[in-house]
Amino acid sequence: MRLDLEFPVFSTSAIAVDHGYHLYAGLSKALSTLHSENGIAVHPIVGRQIGDRMLQLMPWSSLKIRTPQERIGDLVGLAGKTVTIGDRQVRLGVPKVQGLEPATALRSRLVTIKGFMDAELFAQAVRRQLDALEISERVILTIGKRRTLKIRDKEVVGFEVILEGLTADESIALQEQGLGGRRHMGCGVFVAARNLEAKA
Repeated sequence: MRLDLEFPVFSTSAIAVDHGYHLYAGLSKALSTLHSENGIAVHPIVGRQIGDRMLQLMPWSSLKIRTPQERIGDLVGLAGKTVTIGDRQVRLGVPKVQGLEPATALRSRLVTIKGFMDAELFAQAVRRQLDALEISERVILTIGKRRTLKIRDKEVVGFEVILEGLTADESIALQEQGLGGRRHMGCGVFVAARNLEAKA
């Protein structure tokens, strides 16, 4: 079973909207055990977009890590740590644990599947992954904005993905498993689509 561990983020800084790689690097430096093959997914931090591909952190901004239940004790060690994200620093507060809840509509800001950069072919690849998770073909798949994830000196292409008409079991399975790769960098992590007001 996977859960979300939500840490308050304390900072008045702005960070890059595309911060997945730098966030994971900073977390790994703050907690060395996190860098191993770990089965975790790191949600993108949400905030208020202020232009120039920057995100202003707000009092309600937080860092969520989706993790197997047995890893919570280890990850709690991030509480109170200062995490470097690119050239900015944030401090993490004491986390709270949130169970995954089913929602009929889910959204991931960015899903990446290696070798698929064309929207139509990407949609077909997503459908194959949904089939592998036994997600019904009746589920409505929408491919949204094309987005990129910068990793060192290269950009990985992906797309926003929205799924509607999910059963409770399908919704939980998708939240637990995700789609595509690089979930430790914020890709393929699904949340309820009602949270679209989450700004990023």
